[in-house]
Amino acid sequence: MADEFNAGDHVSWQSHGSEAEGTVERAITEDTEASGRTVRASPGDPQYEVTSDTSGTTAVHRPSALEKD
Repeated sequence: MADEFNAGDHVSWQSHGSEAEGTVERAITEDTEASGRTVRASPGDPQYEVTSDTSGTTAVHRPSALEKD
């Protein structure tokens, strides 16, 4: 598995050609609804819900898309 993140970690990711920053809200380790979409995840393939520092909106990303600040 790639990097692991915890709630409260500050991270960055690429968004529409620029870098976005925000905070990890939670790890998602099972199929669920989050950020307005169905998220497919498992303990071996988690995804992370993050809140943008700029817009305050949430998004879900795979760990490979996130970088700890």
